[in-house]
Amino acid sequence: MTQDDGSGGTAVVGVPRRWLAVEVWLVFGVSLGAAGLRAAVQLVGALTASGPLAGRTAVLNSSRAPGQPWVDLALQLTGLAAGLVPVLLAVHLLTRSGEGVRPLGLRPARVGSDAARGVGLAALVGGTGLALYLAARGAGVNLTVVPEALPDVWWRIPVLVLSAAQNAVLEEVLVAAYLLHRLRQLGWSDNRALAVSALLRGSYHLYQGLGGFVGNVVMGLLFGRLYQRWGRVGPLVVAHTLIDVVAFVGYAVLAGQVSWLPTA
Repeated sequence: MTQDDGSGGTAVVGVPRRWLAVEVWLVFGVSLGAAGLRAAVQLVGALTASGPLAGRTAVLNSSRAPGQPWVDLALQLTGLAAGLVPVLLAVHLLTRSGEGVRPLGLRPARVGSDAARGVGLAALVGGTGLALYLAARGAGVNLTVVPEALPDVWWRIPVLVLSAAQNAVLEEVLVAAYLLHRLRQLGWSDNRALAVSALLRGSYHLYQGLGGFVGNVVMGLLFGRLYQRWGRVGPLVVAHTLIDVVAFVGYAVLAGQVSWLPTA
């Protein structure tokens, strides 16, 4: 159950604000907040290593058991499933506080509308993101990102699609919906919460370089503002999934075939 807290947001009845704050810290401490710290350390390592930054690679989807395709597949699927546990934790906490999935704006009647908005958003963001990456790498402030380095087996493309969907659900539910919703309940202004959400999104992409950080901060500002206006995470999940599917599968198909796409 929630009530108006007088600040334009809602507070959870019977739950002290400090508990909500601790909850947020813990959720991100076991998920994307920790990923942001690791990514920052990885970037420091890349910057202090010998050689240009663009000469180093950041591999997103790689084999977990080279030469053992069935073991590799099992490890890929296990990793994808484990990566969604923080989402289930956030949903559980929202449900326990009496809110359920309402803050996510998930309604069956809006599936078509969410999908259409997501497709349009992906078209807007996808090309811009690619251009920014190429420019950042050309300027020497980004690593060479290798979206996939999986073996050429039958499950390669399906796993890449599942990886894209997992990334989308994890990031949009936690960083856009859950975080912005909880910060509003804690009395934060929308602009302040949006800035934190966007910076967090950028932080766990620091392993890619400064271009990856800036690009994802901009994406976070756009996606976060849209969530604040729409109150729906569905379009963001659809858009993010499509963007990553194109990046992962597109790289698998085009790597080595076109001159403009950097490869390892």
